Amino acid sequence: MTSSESAQTVQVQSDGRNLPAYLARPAVTNGNAPGVLVIHEAFGLNDDIRGIADRFAAAGYVALAVDLFAGHNRVVCMTRMLSGIFLNSLEHQGVQDTRQALTVLGELPGVDASRLGAVGFCLGGSLAVAMACTDDRVKAIAPYYGFNPRPLEAVRRSCPVVGSYPGQDVTRKQGEALRDELTAAGVPNDIKMYEGAKHSFANQGPNFDAVASVDAWNRVMAFFDEHVVEGRI
Repeated sequence: MTSSESAQTVQVQSDGRNLPAYLARPAVTNGNAPGVLVIHEAFGLNDDIRGIADRFAAAGYVALAVDLFAGHNRVVCMTRMLSGIFLNSLEHQGVQDTRQALTVLGELPGVDASRLGAVGFCLGGSLAVAMACTDDRVKAIAPYYGFNPRPLEAVRRSCPVVGSYPGQDVTRKQGEALRDELTAAGVPNDIKMYEGAKHSFANQGPNFDAVASVDAWNRVMAFFDEHVVEGRI
């Protein structure tokens, strides 16, 4: 599947703003397909994130990747969102925007609204975890090197989580804390630390780690097959 053949741009309306979003659909479906929200990192909605949406579409999902920085300065948006992550973890603008994007995804023709997941990278990973604590429509999330909400106890009401964290990064401790809290609460999880990997190891760039990236992707696919596609809790 290529983006030119099966992708389009749609609009997500959130708090009076129009946020463009990249929509990728599977080439062939049998009935309504599961949906996945792809949440970008600090670099915004770029070709790397569109490529991840395409990969999910090739795996049978309708994938939506929203541009959270649309119409605003990226640095200013990042500053506000990072402040929100640490000061208002569960209700800041980024979380509200991702929840609205999830609404749009669930209402799209051909999407099974009872089978929705989310994947996010760094900033997006943090938003995915926060959304999982505040929106029971999402059945599983896949945070990559993100930060946990405050207080951490909020994750006890999360959906199942498959998380991927680099061994050589400050977010490693975030992943370990998330794993321990979810396990204590009985929330299904598969959280792995990749020794030797660095921040953004799954995204194309100087820290890309092909081995860790492939392993993380395979874990996400298996976990989503169980908790999103099959709907197991």
